Amino acid sequence: MKDNNIKLMVRYAILMALTTVMTMVIHIPTIGTNGYLNLGDMVVFLAALMLGRKGGLIVGGLGSALADVLLGYTHYAPITLAVKGLEGFIAGTILETKLGKKSPISATIIGGVWMTLGYYLAEIFMYGAKASLASVPGNLMQGLLGAVISVALYRALKRTKAFN
Repeated sequence: MKDNNIKLMVRYAILMALTTVMTMVIHIPTIGTNGYLNLGDMVVFLAALMLGRKGGLIVGGLGSALADVLLGYTHYAPITLAVKGLEGFIAGTILETKLGKKSPISATIIGGVWMTLGYYLAEIFMYGAKASLASVPGNLMQGLLGAVISVALYRALKRTKAFN
């Protein structure tokens, strides 16, 4: 195996673990949907910024779903695998366009909006429309916070020699 492949695999593994940890360290239960708010989106977006859409998909889906399983939210793990994976994929895809290169915050915000919509749609089938609507403001704030922090952190990391 080439050194580049090993380095890439290590980056994936570290970012997946970091996503799991950031999701688990601060998790605030939400009323009405038996879900929780967390800081994992920040790392999902950081993965998309660093590794592109494939990295965002894999890190977002697997790292976030693992946190669900470890925290006892196993009923959310399949939904999270899809929603958070697509969140990273969407952000990573937009980051590869002119808009994303010019304004990475736009790409991450769109990813955060998708995450909010994805959970809302899934929770309609789980809890009904009214209960799922209750989670929208928290999920939106979680996605926006993750979007802003990830872009700021990415820019700071790009300035260091250790990042490359």
